[in-house]
Amino acid sequence: MIIEPLSIPRIAEVIALTNTGAPHLLPRTRSDYWAYATLFSTTCPVAMIDQRVVGSVIAFRSQDDPDDIYIQDVITHPDYRRRGITRTLIDTVAGRGVEWGCRRLYLTSEPDNVSAHAAWTALGFTNAAGDYEVGGISVITDYKGPGRSRAVYELPLDPA
Repeated sequence: MIIEPLSIPRIAEVIALTNTGAPHLLPRTRSDYWAYATLFSTTCPVAMIDQRVVGSVIAFRSQDDPDDIYIQDVITHPDYRRRGITRTLIDTVAGRGVEWGCRRLYLTSEPDNVSAHAAWTALGFTNAAGDYEVGGISVITDYKGPGRSRAVYELPLDPA
């Protein structure tokens, strides 16, 4: 497996890969991926096997709190799951965060996405306390705006 930053020539492959994440994950626009590849590539790694994109993370350092890196999207091709690809991609982003002195990675998930909850907790993320629970998963009401309640997951980084 080779990990490389997202680049413009890989955009179509990442969009195709992201299409495999429905219904919980859908691709963004080509313009969005252009911005990720040109402005945020060091926190948007892709995993390559046999010159094929099999995993991708889209993440950004927060402008409001530069101690944080927000992970927007994570996808591993269904044929390549359970091979450590997601862990390697998250470790890549975490490594960048440590280099920058960031204190945490965080992400949000649909409250009913039980498989995502299992993946995040297996990777060391904790489910942040919310104001109610869905199936044992803590949820914050209106986290991403009215009607957009989310489960929030955090992974502390040790910038030492």
